Amino acid sequence: MIKILITGKGSYIGTHFKEYLLNSFKDQYEVVELDMQDPNWKDHDFSKYNVVYHVAGIAHKKEVKENESLYYKVNRDLAIETAKKAKEDGVKQFIFMSSMSVYGLIYSKDLITLNTPCKPNTYYGKSKYEAENEILKLNDKDFKVCVLRPPMVYGKNSPGNLTKLINLVRKVKVFPTIKNERSSITIDKLVEYVKYYIDNESTGIYLPQNDYYLCTYEVVKEMMNEEGIKIHYISVFNPLIRFLIGKQTLVTKCFGDLKYE
Repeated sequence: MIKILITGKGSYIGTHFKEYLLNSFKDQYEVVELDMQDPNWKDHDFSKYNVVYHVAGIAHKKEVKENESLYYKVNRDLAIETAKKAKEDGVKQFIFMSSMSVYGLIYSKDLITLNTPCKPNTYYGKSKYEAENEILKLNDKDFKVCVLRPPMVYGKNSPGNLTKLINLVRKVKVFPTIKNERSSITIDKLVEYVKYYIDNESTGIYLPQNDYYLCTYEVVKEMMNEEGIKIHYISVFNPLIRFLIGKQTLVTKCFGDLKYE
């Protein structure tokens, strides 16, 4: 039986991963969540686990100067401290949940690969990238470090921009028909990938994504049809939206292309 410690109790991703394993593979895995907001987490014995899956972090929080230090304290320093404890306690694999944000792009005409330079430009992206660099230094034959850089993760009740957009569409009942392509991953697909990385004792950096690119317009249309909500889809603003891509952040995040290879 593989014993897994999820550092970050109650997180959207961590909770789904735990439920996925215990619902479908309960005889193969033992999963425990650890509350990293409790200062006593350092007293927890990591030695009884094969894998530590670190999902604790700050995301989807408006970045202002006042919370800059909090991003680095949680997303960087806590992650590094957790990885070091895992290695000292004899854990065999450490999986770190990073982000596509380390590339510093909100849209791109080029496909992103592992060779694309990382130039994070937000507290979130910078803190994740700095954590990656330090944690990867701990990698050796006895301590396998696996870093995941997923694109937008979505699913039922998921936090993030897509849920905010859907909530807005429900109210205004109007949406443009512009087509775009973005890498994304459903929560169900992500937890399958994490299981695969654990089963194969994977090490290195990975870019998990769906087998298809997401089109914002098509996702909105599909979800509204499922909910039986009538939306007016219009093309009159498409030229303006195309002009604003790369110039206006919100428009770019919604309708710009951003794709892993």
